[in-house]
Amino acid sequence: MKIISGKYKSKHIQAPKNLPVRPTTGMAKEALFNILNNLFYFSEISVLDLFAGTGNISFEFASRGTENITSVDSFFGCVKFINKTASDLNENIHAIKSDVFKFLANSKTSYDVIFADPPYNFELTSFEKIVDLVFENEIINKEGLLIIEHSKHTDLSNHSKFSYSKKYGGNMFSFFEN
Repeated sequence: MKIISGKYKSKHIQAPKNLPVRPTTGMAKEALFNILNNLFYFSEISVLDLFAGTGNISFEFASRGTENITSVDSFFGCVKFINKTASDLNENIHAIKSDVFKFLANSKTSYDVIFADPPYNFELTSFEKIVDLVFENEIINKEGLLIIEHSKHTDLSNHSKFSYSKKYGGNMFSFFEN
């Protein structure tokens, strides 16, 4: 993976081949951060990265100055990789090994931006459960934004917290807010 902007701009981070991940493409990541750049001051926000995988999104936020980042993944190899890379970069990314749904059900912390990149083959009800848990448990700050990456074949626009979506190739980002 390659960092697009910030203090690690153009830095390549090589993830182990055995991680069960599907990293966000460079084109989609660049488009997403162009949107976020117009909405937030990265140095002033807290970020929760769900289904973090390689930490691709977490490292992009860190490169742009975000200091309060929590990454959650259920696969130990992903958490280990994120922790090692964050340590190598001297970044304070807090990686947690947990089932995302259990984490959301028990979290007492709220965030400004929550990014979720669950498996594309999730059932619609699982996508909706992420949104419900985030808003019902007040894990998102009042002016915060939940972003879910998913296949263009998944439609999340019927949820009451849905705001808008953007399509980039076969990827979609759906945005949810209060």
